[in-house]
Amino acid sequence: MIISLIVAVAQNGVIGKSSGEMSWHVSEEFKHFKDTTKGYPVIMGRKTFETLGKPLKDRLNIVLTKNPDYKTKFDDVLIFISLDEAINFCKEKKYEKIFIIGGAEIYKLAIPLVDEMIISRMKFDAEGDVHFPAFDESNWKKEKIMDKELFEVYLYRRN
Repeated sequence: MIISLIVAVAQNGVIGKSSGEMSWHVSEEFKHFKDTTKGYPVIMGRKTFETLGKPLKDRLNIVLTKNPDYKTKFDDVLIFISLDEAINFCKEKKYEKIFIIGGAEIYKLAIPLVDEMIISRMKFDAEGDVHFPAFDESNWKKEKIMDKELFEVYLYRRN
């Protein structure tokens, strides 16, 4: 099973706002995210899920929370208290690939575990107080896979 991380990062490292508001709206980047993750399980933190407001369509939605009593009104959302539990569940179900979709706390936990990262590097700075965690690029092979007007997409594969 391939464990992939997908994120959009502004030039100044911002990925969002702690209020849950998006720092930018670039429909072409949203389409890239949707097309890439469609049909695969997506793992996200509780804050990210609550910001979305509902499960992402055409994907198994898995939410991580430290609260063992956390409930959602959506029957098709799975809830786990650790990233390891969620990944092990996906391995047992023999999924070909899974995506870690945020937020920052989940990315920080996931970076040491993922096989690849798909990073949309936005061509602008953004307002926000949530940043993508630093990582050692020497551990990764970087390949540009898409170049658009407002962003470039890079695939990082672990060395």
